[in-house]
Amino acid sequence: MDEAAKKTALRMIPYGMFVLGTKGSDGKSFGAATINWATQTSFKPPLVAVGVKSDSGAHQQIKDTGVFAVNVIGKDQKDIAFTFFKPQEPQGNSLGGQEFELGNNTGCPLFLNLPAWWECRVVGEVARGDHTLFVGEVLEAGVRREDQTILMRDHNLNYGG
Repeated sequence: MDEAAKKTALRMIPYGMFVLGTKGSDGKSFGAATINWATQTSFKPPLVAVGVKSDSGAHQQIKDTGVFAVNVIGKDQKDIAFTFFKPQEPQGNSLGGQEFELGNNTGCPLFLNLPAWWECRVVGEVARGDHTLFVGEVLEAGVRREDQTILMRDHNLNYGG
């Protein structure tokens, strides 16, 4: 396979950026990670799939609890995306300087400054390669304001290929 062509072709997929919110099995620890492999997979029931790096803390928390939340990053919120490229320690109801509330259905962080979110319960998973694809049933969703999702290509970023 032509590696350069593979990378170029796969990076043409329009990736958005999202903050994955997770909680620890103790119910007192929380995590957040910027992800970009996310898609809706069903209308009834509403299902989404997210790709999560297998050796990440977020992956372990999802495996331990069976829940996660996805927070949409708005088109002009690049700094927030960069904040969660690395693990952040919670400080009260804040992670990486971003205030959150806990979701009623999952107990995962829902960020107050991000335009929309959804909470999920894991209903399936496929573990292949260096990521696991978690399929989550959407239990609740919210919109704080209308916005467009930030796209990686608009900032010369890529994670794929």
